[in-house]
Amino acid sequence: MRKVYDRILDLRGSLITVRAENVSLGELALVYKKNGLTTFASVLRFDNDLVTLQVFENTRGISTGDKVTFLNRQMQATFSPSLLGRCLNGSGKPIDNGPDIIGQSIDIATPSFNPTKRIIPRKMVRTNIPMIDVFNCLVKSQKIPIFSVAGEPYNPLLMRIANQTDASIVIIGGMGLRFDDYRAFIDNFQKFGSMNKTVMFVHLATDPAVECLLVPDMALACAEKFAIEGKDVLVLLTDMTAFADSLKEIAITMDQVPANRGYPGSLYSDLAARYEKAVDIDGSGSITIVSVTTMPGGDITHPIPDNTGYITEGQILLHGGSIDPFGSLSRLKQNVIGKVTREDHADLANTLVRLYADSKKARERQSMGFKLSKWDEKLLRYSYLFERRMMDLEVNITLEGALDLGWQTLAECFAPEEVGMKKILIEKYWPKEKAYG
Repeated sequence: MRKVYDRILDLRGSLITVRAENVSLGELALVYKKNGLTTFASVLRFDNDLVTLQVFENTRGISTGDKVTFLNRQMQATFSPSLLGRCLNGSGKPIDNGPDIIGQSIDIATPSFNPTKRIIPRKMVRTNIPMIDVFNCLVKSQKIPIFSVAGEPYNPLLMRIANQTDASIVIIGGMGLRFDDYRAFIDNFQKFGSMNKTVMFVHLATDPAVECLLVPDMALACAEKFAIEGKDVLVLLTDMTAFADSLKEIAITMDQVPANRGYPGSLYSDLAARYEKAVDIDGSGSITIVSVTTMPGGDITHPIPDNTGYITEGQILLHGGSIDPFGSLSRLKQNVIGKVTREDHADLANTLVRLYADSKKARERQSMGFKLSKWDEKLLRYSYLFERRMMDLEVNITLEGALDLGWQTLAECFAPEEVGMKKILIEKYWPKEKAYG
């Protein structure tokens, strides 16, 4: 029989303090309000018999005379195949006016997958976005952030990845979303018919901070169950800066000594505990994580992107409405480029980026009023085609189609001997009907 504690000693923000015994960190509790409603709370800290809990909802209506009982378990998610097509909040409750989820209760925030069951990442996740598939391949079990700033189209980019990926299941973890962003995700999936393979866990900007912390744990716990069942799962998280800010908010409320820029000293571990859930399971499925990290003030040395960079395997840099080919890097792409993709992939990608870098110099000369050479004019034409055909986020084309388009673009702008590629590749892939001239 559960013991009921009938006095709350302190109320501070979304934190409450009670005097209790035999409780554990992260343990779930129920708060019984005088109006007959209940709300969940989670143990954040205890000092002898003084226990501090984080309430999952607004503390409005809670009084010192309310009752608290501990449930002797951690927060759990409900896993079921019927999750597909559903939208839930950070507590795992449906917010799409659909029925309750009936299924298996699974623990969240568990340790990362057994290392002995992990295999080296060697399989590609297709997105049909040339700036990812051609230049920075996404690899199964990879964890990679999208570094951006507020105002950039990072959420539309995630929607395109979700719509166009070849992953079996897509799980969206939205943190600190505005309502219009949340509706945009729903409308997008309904428009493109991809909701039937998608699960959404959503924390709105007006929701309690603790639910923001639960969203990635809920998403990754369900992803792990799907992966164990043999599914290739793509987890898309936006925005991890909101997650870190929620950690900061709770730490300040608890009077913790702040670290860099007010964030808790555990920031690295808190981020790593989520990112390390990425896995390719031997003989089963996989979890691939793509997250958005908005950089306050565009500062890549800010604690959130700085810590993220040490944990993850590269980054996608989104600015100016497109993916930057120079600031983006996938450290696992060498595992698939030219091995599971076409033999010309690596050389072609390097050539396309090298010529685009040269074209940026030609643009500088043009803007400064210098006389342009014929080579500069070729580079300028090439840069226009490259940006329209490769960098435009609206482009939806397979990897093979993008490689062929890359060859076609080179042939429209340069002679074969001007691109500096291996003769054997030029003889095999150079478009015969698109000879330079």
